[in-house]
Amino acid sequence: MTDLLEVLTVERIDSDLFRGHPVPTRLGRTFGGQVAGQAMMAATRTVAAGHTVHSLHGYFLRPGRPDDPTVFLVDRVRTGRSFTTRHVRAVQEGETIFSMSASFHAGDEGPTHQESAPHVPRPEDLSAEASLGGFFADEWPLWEAVAVPEPPGERRTGRPRQLMWVRYRHRLPDDPAVHVGALTYLSDMNLLGTAASLHADVPVQWASLDHALWFLRPFRADEWLLYDQISPSAGDGRTFNRGQITDLTGSLVATVVQEGLMRTLRPPSPSP
Repeated sequence: MTDLLEVLTVERIDSDLFRGHPVPTRLGRTFGGQVAGQAMMAATRTVAAGHTVHSLHGYFLRPGRPDDPTVFLVDRVRTGRSFTTRHVRAVQEGETIFSMSASFHAGDEGPTHQESAPHVPRPEDLSAEASLGGFFADEWPLWEAVAVPEPPGERRTGRPRQLMWVRYRHRLPDDPAVHVGALTYLSDMNLLGTAASLHADVPVQWASLDHALWFLRPFRADEWLLYDQISPSAGDGRTFNRGQITDLTGSLVATVVQEGLMRTLRPPSPSP
């Protein structure tokens, strides 16, 4: 696994043109969090200091080729005093594989409230056996993740749920843009798997279709974050998933919504 700072580094080719380099992976296609994270870093490089991202909306249009570089074209849709908007296209060999709009805000004063965080054990109180292994450890060894049991009183029929504490293992720079890119990257981890966990006996084809992320409060990706993932619905070959991310103090720092492809594998056509 390449160091996260290398993953998020995009090379500036022109004022609004960037290139992300390939990242070693065991996946057959580019990890969605990677292309979204690199797109976010490209957008951030075109925004003035003092404006921080508060939301992104992206569509995964084609599977990316993990061995090829990706070019990011940034469109400066609007640059205002309070809000700035950027649109980014991720391109490989002339085809757009990912499209993203991101909004940045200078910040204002206003009322404050938030939903309370789930009552779950802290990461240091969970056993070593709770650490996520298997594919997670193989694909993302520089991320530390611990599975958290769902609170029994919050279980609902037909709504699969996964909770995990997650953090990057090494200290990251203080630059907030790096932590935004890191959170964009990790937000795609395991989210589709939440829906699949209810249908483990059904062979399916699955992939991310779209991804939306709202950044609500300051955070660090190298400190423990609780990622609470649920899938309220699946049908017509698609699954709808939501995630809430809180820090150790219980502050809600981000929320995620994603729709994914989850269709039953079709038997191969017989040979003529």
